[in-house]
Amino acid sequence: MDLESALAARPDLVVRHWGGDDRMVRALQKRGVRVVTLGEARGFDDVRRNIRQVAQALGRQAAGERLIAVMDARLARSAGAWGGRNGLYLTPSGVTAGSGTLVDAVLRAAGMSNAETRTGYQTVSLEEMALRPPQTVVLGFFDTFQLAGDSWGPGRHQVLKRVVRERAVASLPGGMLGCPDWGAAEAAELLAAKAPR
Repeated sequence: MDLESALAARPDLVVRHWGGDDRMVRALQKRGVRVVTLGEARGFDDVRRNIRQVAQALGRQAAGERLIAVMDARLARSAGAWGGRNGLYLTPSGVTAGSGTLVDAVLRAAGMSNAETRTGYQTVSLEEMALRPPQTVVLGFFDTFQLAGDSWGPGRHQVLKRVVRERAVASLPGGMLGCPDWGAAEAAELLAAKAPR
């Protein structure tokens, strides 16, 4: 969103995660708009912090606590569902997520261990996928993008397409994964519901 679009909405408050530079934030503030910037979430404690930050800015602390309670109930229902089974998160462009990411927290909340041993967001190795495919694959953002990815990315490779076809156990909507909010708990619950009984 650009400054003109934001101002056209005549907001009292803008909540942002990333995007827009400091000039935009200063321009909004100069015009009397309060700006709340959410922090990156590496786990559900960070999500709780973000909810409380926005609830405070809106003067809706009680509603924020109710939302946290709903999120925590989802996490409780999801706990241990996969019994520690190894899973690899995968996006259409061939990106995965290791420790220190909210996606890792989603996998663990549903009882999976993360097959990605590196920290942060990484590109999968097609060679590893071909020689040692993961037990299970958890897809993310496949509802918004095609498997082909960009014309040069690993997402268009036949190895990746085969692994997805044979090993995918769940597809988590991008809307649940794209922001550091309670949607991540919904993703954990959806993943837990896909666990074998």
